[in-house]
Amino acid sequence: MCGIFGISGHKDAARLTFLGLFALQHRGEESAGIVTYDGKRTHAHQGMGLAGDVFAEETIRSLRGDIAVGHVRYSTTGSSHVRNVQPFMVHHKRGHIAIAHNGNLTNTQEIRGALEEKGSIFQSTMDSEVIVHLLAQCKQQDYQQRVVESLQCLEGAYSLVMLLDDVLIGACDPHGFRPLCLGRLDGAYVLASETCALDLVQAEYVRHIEPGEIVFIRNNHIESLKPFPRHRKAHCIFEFIYFSRPDSLIFGTSVYEVRKRLGEQLAREHRLKADMVMPIPDSGNFAALGFAKASGIPFEPGIIRNHYIGRTFIQPSQFIRDFSVKVKLNPTKEVIRGKRVIIVEDSIVRGTTSKARVKTVRDAGSRKVHMCVSCPPITHPCFYGIDFPTRRELIAARLSVENIRKFMHLDSLCYLSLEGMLASMLLPKDNFCTACFTGKYPTKTPKKFTKKMLEKKV
Repeated sequence: MCGIFGISGHKDAARLTFLGLFALQHRGEESAGIVTYDGKRTHAHQGMGLAGDVFAEETIRSLRGDIAVGHVRYSTTGSSHVRNVQPFMVHHKRGHIAIAHNGNLTNTQEIRGALEEKGSIFQSTMDSEVIVHLLAQCKQQDYQQRVVESLQCLEGAYSLVMLLDDVLIGACDPHGFRPLCLGRLDGAYVLASETCALDLVQAEYVRHIEPGEIVFIRNNHIESLKPFPRHRKAHCIFEFIYFSRPDSLIFGTSVYEVRKRLGEQLAREHRLKADMVMPIPDSGNFAALGFAKASGIPFEPGIIRNHYIGRTFIQPSQFIRDFSVKVKLNPTKEVIRGKRVIIVEDSIVRGTTSKARVKTVRDAGSRKVHMCVSCPPITHPCFYGIDFPTRRELIAARLSVENIRKFMHLDSLCYLSLEGMLASMLLPKDNFCTACFTGKYPTKTPKKFTKKMLEKKV
């Protein structure tokens, strides 16, 4: 997962892009980068860590130009290394290219192998870099056709914000796996993964970018193309369950409202006797509110989150058990002690983190601990940009619900049904990818990409 941001036609492009990345920091804490263009040349600054650590005031001032693209990274393809920091940027005979990518391509190795046989030299291990090479090698003179033909080579998930000299480009794959929205600010156009970034820079939300749509923004003029055959929509449902900020609209829909509905449906499906409902902060907060509302059981914030822990925090020795959980989440013992507690969790992936959280609640003196999860069991890996590992690492692929309950030392464990999850969405149920729950992938994974096909495109 990653967060992407772009703006065209504003004198404070770099500063606004930094603010946009700050709002999207939850989508990636590994690295951050901004590329701007001043009409003659590009300016770039990138680094490992949080946006607030990577960019200083002096740095932002040095990023001149009224067009910018930015990226915060959470790596799912490519190692955690400075050479993989985005936006990925190159200079070639037809100008400058900078790309910020959210998602995973599923035919990267096939494209990369064919490009290397044609002489391409890759600088990173990112799947995103193949897009740059496709653009640079495409024989089309018209920049719009270069973009179209290059993206036609790709399979998998991508929301892209690209800079081709003075042109800002936004694109979504034909299935629409990852969110991307369009906004306006003082006559400038803004592209962002989520509307929370528009809110921070005080841009007006216009609409979301449609699956298979490419928008070209130049000189405060926008042009939209939809050059791909229509595919079934496959919005990532996990964006609503966990990843996106609750104050955002994604795919034109409120994340907050969906999370509350998930919690309400969870309470309807599993009627438990308890004294309090508590979330695991922060992604479980609003499902827990919905659960409490539908069940009539009081909502209590039984765990308090420390918001000042980043990825750069150095873990101490193993002598302090469960320290990584305790430093981030601390129980309110006076609230929990002696109570029958329902913990509302957004998801369980490997199970180890949830187990530690359950232990925290038990150690605080709870009488009984139930856990209700606002999605079905995750049984299959994701190939489209969520960091779900192989099946053997997914606890629900190896163990039954009862055995997961025993592993986590719970009095009961309840998951939301697939049907209940889909019914809680504010969009048609056929619009979503649910492969991590069902194993039914909307694309061939991975798809073979022939050299002959590449010759047609490049």
